[in-house]
Amino acid sequence: MSRIKTFNLPDLGEGLTEGEILAWLVEVGDTIELNQPIVEVETAKAAVEIPAKWAGQVQAIHHPQGTTVEVGTPIIAIDTDPGAGPLETPSTTAASDGDLPTPSAASLAAVQVAPAEGMVEPGLIGGVAPGGRTAVLVGYGPRTTAAKRRPRKGAVPAQTATPTPAGVDHGVVVGDKPAATPTIPAPQVHDRRNGAGGAGGAGGAVLAKPPVRKLAKDLGVDLGTLTGSGPLGSITREDVQRAASGATVPAAEPVAATTAPSFGADREQRIPVKGVRKLTAENMSRSAFTAPHVTEFLTVDVTRAMKALDRLRGRREWRDVRVSPLLLVAKAVLLAVQRHPMVNSTWAGDEIVVKEYVNLGIAAATERGLIVPNVKDAGRLSLRELADALTDLVQTAKSGRTSPAAMSGGTLTITNVGVFGVDTGTPILPPGESAILAFGAVREMPWVHKGKVKVRQVTTLGLSFDHRIIDGELGSKFLRDIGDFLTDPEAALLAWT
Repeated sequence: MSRIKTFNLPDLGEGLTEGEILAWLVEVGDTIELNQPIVEVETAKAAVEIPAKWAGQVQAIHHPQGTTVEVGTPIIAIDTDPGAGPLETPSTTAASDGDLPTPSAASLAAVQVAPAEGMVEPGLIGGVAPGGRTAVLVGYGPRTTAAKRRPRKGAVPAQTATPTPAGVDHGVVVGDKPAATPTIPAPQVHDRRNGAGGAGGAGGAVLAKPPVRKLAKDLGVDLGTLTGSGPLGSITREDVQRAASGATVPAAEPVAATTAPSFGADREQRIPVKGVRKLTAENMSRSAFTAPHVTEFLTVDVTRAMKALDRLRGRREWRDVRVSPLLLVAKAVLLAVQRHPMVNSTWAGDEIVVKEYVNLGIAAATERGLIVPNVKDAGRLSLRELADALTDLVQTAKSGRTSPAAMSGGTLTITNVGVFGVDTGTPILPPGESAILAFGAVREMPWVHKGKVKVRQVTTLGLSFDHRIIDGELGSKFLRDIGDFLTDPEAALLAWT
């Protein structure tokens, strides 16, 4: 059985067909462990760290950073038994035979793994899952097609190396790690787990890949004292080794500051539609032209709700909890769903699927675009558990670490447009959902209260719903119940629970 195992890009989401390699977390020659993160890949839904299926030594990296790779394409080769001695490569066999030609890199890649040799234990990514299907991270099975190369703007293209006995060609390294310049450029993105910016410096976040950090720890080198010579000022293995030996570290090249987009002679800029933006466009277009949307609005006095939040924040057991108006809106929606279950349903052609569970989606604007992660089975959570879940959801989204699973299976969504100072909107339904609530800004406004005009805290709600499922009466009652709760949450809880 061959020691070399090739890892294909798995399906990272529900039906997603490709992903862009953001950064390699390992290098050729690194020793890795089972389930160690080896590469960060961006899909249309999220940036995901993919774990290794085998322990061993990295022998080849098939695609550099910035490449868009389709599901099922080989991305890395791993020697699963590096302690067994040098690999017997086809080129060395040909040299010993004398009359056999040296195979090309393409033929080497073709014989690295036979399908039967790529099997892993049941339940692992790529292995046999219950029922006989192929296990993937999320969604449907992988697709075996070629990769599409779309290097990032400004990325350094991979150098074409001269074939050697170890076998190097077309950006693929086979055999021992060469001492010369690597054929694959180092990742040119910030390490998201340690912040952005250059490495070293007072108060600056250290930019270094996990293998480099491990090497520094083993050698007793403080990364914070080093000046990185890699891309974006990242710290490389050579920087750590020089520091450990007392040699001088060369100064890093200055990194050009981010500038405003430049326009061509026609004063136009063309931005590729990809990733989250592409998926959002497809989903919104499909929803807008499939589900007949109706939107209703309701303006409510939320003064009592805001005072209730203040009292909640003052309680000792809630002092370390993030308490925001969105928490009460989410609770209002969940209680209203209990009173009107049909709102939490899906149109399935010849039937309507009403769901007892509520996976409450929260629309979040991130640097990568609009995403809608959801709190699973939110209706079963207490108010404190709901607050913690919302806080975790928002923080994860802001850090760019939301997983595809967290954005799948939503049943009802809230979009908090009020954080942008907007009063309300006419939101478009996420595919598969029948209602979405827009929560507007809370403002001090003149309001008739107990027969007198007073300054009160007021907000406007906008509810869009699928008119195939929800008629005007049901939509109006659902929105009215949400408004009633926000007008007087204590009375609503006493009356409804």
